[in-house]
Amino acid sequence: MTDIIKREDASTGDFRSDNEFLLGYFEEKDHALYYRYDAEHVIVEPWGRNSLRVRASKMPQMPDELWALDGKPEGCEEALVLIHDFSAEITNGNIKAVINNIGKLTFYNQKGEVLLEEYVRNREDMFADTCSSLEVEAREFKPIIGGDYQLTMRFESNPQEKIYGMGQYQQKFLNVKGAELELAHRNSQASVPFALSSLGYGFLWNNPAIGRVSFNKNITTWEVKSTKKLDYWITAGDTPADIEEAYADATGKVPMMPEYGMGFWQCKLRYQTQEELLEVAREYKRRQIPIDVIVVDFFHWPKQGDWRFDETYWPDPDAMIAELKEMGIELMVSIWPMVDYKSENFVEMKAKGLLTRVEKGVRIDNTYMGNTIQYDPTNPEAREYVWNKAKQNYYDKGVKIFWLDEAEPEYTVYDFENYRYHLGPNIQIGNVYPAMYAQTFFEGMRKEGQENIVNLLRCAWAGSQRYGALVWSGDIHSSFESLQNQFAAGLNMGIAGIPWWTTDIGGFFGADIHDEEFHEVLIRWFEYGTFCPVMRLHGYRMPYQPQYGTTGGAACVSGAPNEIWSYGDKVYEICKKYIEMREAMRPYVRSLMEEAHEKGTPVMRPLFYDFPEDKKCWDNETQYMFGPEILVAPVMEKGRKEKEVYLPAGASWKNVWTDQTYQGGQTVTVPAPMEQIPLFTKNGFKLNF
Repeated sequence: MTDIIKREDASTGDFRSDNEFLLGYFEEKDHALYYRYDAEHVIVEPWGRNSLRVRASKMPQMPDELWALDGKPEGCEEALVLIHDFSAEITNGNIKAVINNIGKLTFYNQKGEVLLEEYVRNREDMFADTCSSLEVEAREFKPIIGGDYQLTMRFESNPQEKIYGMGQYQQKFLNVKGAELELAHRNSQASVPFALSSLGYGFLWNNPAIGRVSFNKNITTWEVKSTKKLDYWITAGDTPADIEEAYADATGKVPMMPEYGMGFWQCKLRYQTQEELLEVAREYKRRQIPIDVIVVDFFHWPKQGDWRFDETYWPDPDAMIAELKEMGIELMVSIWPMVDYKSENFVEMKAKGLLTRVEKGVRIDNTYMGNTIQYDPTNPEAREYVWNKAKQNYYDKGVKIFWLDEAEPEYTVYDFENYRYHLGPNIQIGNVYPAMYAQTFFEGMRKEGQENIVNLLRCAWAGSQRYGALVWSGDIHSSFESLQNQFAAGLNMGIAGIPWWTTDIGGFFGADIHDEEFHEVLIRWFEYGTFCPVMRLHGYRMPYQPQYGTTGGAACVSGAPNEIWSYGDKVYEICKKYIEMREAMRPYVRSLMEEAHEKGTPVMRPLFYDFPEDKKCWDNETQYMFGPEILVAPVMEKGRKEKEVYLPAGASWKNVWTDQTYQGGQTVTVPAPMEQIPLFTKNGFKLNF
């Protein structure tokens, strides 16, 4: 421990002690490095192989929430802590953190290269090249009167760096360097704050507070509006796979995908009756088209928060589920977290404190089809209550897969500061909501003995994957522009640690089933969807269908038919071919799901993941790898009949459609007629289409 800084004597070049400058204290404790100055205390500790966790706070005691982290890993006692006269360091495998007397942190890899460095501009750092009179702190805790802190964390920015991950945002940039991203969830936006850097590190912002991050050219800034602590995790790796696997070790891995998750899923907004859904399933079987899952969408219930079938339109769900199982089809059922004031469960849930609250005004956060408030998954009692309702009314009848919709959760107005949960204000912990929503059902299903669990959610946060979360990209437009956004979103979700991801094939809204221009969008999206982790057709198509009934959920209208035969013979034949292709790939898809389960490997990933030495792969934002063997170059523009495809160096590539083989490291132009997605296999890998 030291309270003395040694300063260089300008006349002799020697260092001298100067007791006038009382700066930070260093201490080693439990194989971790502790730093304290004034009210701030900092802990830098080993957290998995080649990884460190950094926490800082000005609270009386360091808050102990793990948030996205899945428990402290074993082997952390191997880290080495060294305390010097005016600095201290901790080394854990390939990563080293150095903290100086003013508290500035710098991270290095095993080669001594700087990975990440805090941005400090003040006079106390007088021996640094960045010494400045600006008086800007790296870790700025700005007090909120009567409460906690607004936090700003600043890092130096390398303009040449490329950054990937961070979750799902509706923009087309795969590399988010230069982007500003909201650290908050919305319908079709999922903030999963893990960034993979081309410099060789991964960074998890382990804080569920509402805020923003700016990956600017001159500075990287993380900000949250209310928090008790700074908490982040950083790892060093020689390859993107090293980084991704270390991150999965720290935050958890997906279960093994059940067999019914690997084929084709049929869905629409919305089947209005039991007989309508069964007839669709029977027609797929009559046509001998493989189908694994069919979906009962929202408002099959009497009121939001009832969590049961409306017997008027679904009179015998037990028989329906039994017939589907005889056909080899699983039924997925939609769950919403909203509870209507008129729900049969509202009074009891309010009395027991199982609902979210508002800071001001009437306790209503959504007005869609009724006045509703969310159940509070941050409350263990609320999780148990909702699961017990779902178990009684769905699970015990044979439903083994749930569609956990509205998972952000969605508000009529996104006034984040106006909502409060069991664990604290939404503005401080709200981003954890979708993870705990997934946890509600995962833990209940696991308790019943189910092992391979997958549930579909519209949102996720870091760590959601360990609760069996399959995320889809929300209510998006049916257009090529929207498809381009989903291309980037899906790859960045995989890099952010969510390997199970999908879209509404064809987009969600804004399409007429008779529109030939939309047919082109649908075909190209269907081709792309074949090579997503889960292949699911969904949408709210026009013309809308006549309302069936006047009570309960029937007040919510239904879209046009959305089965593959709903769009005419040409669309049907192409879609059928791709469903059969997906079925033929089942053994390969299964191997990808095993790798995701065992190592955290993204099922679909940017080219650089498998070819990090090829610099061109880091710039490619139009192609991806579906597992290690298949290169996919989806057509995402109207009218395109050919496409330029870059073939990564270090492998040979065969065009699946022509059998022509090319050496990697070159760009080729290939035909892309409507029925063909540009597709290549690596080094002679065979697809049995």
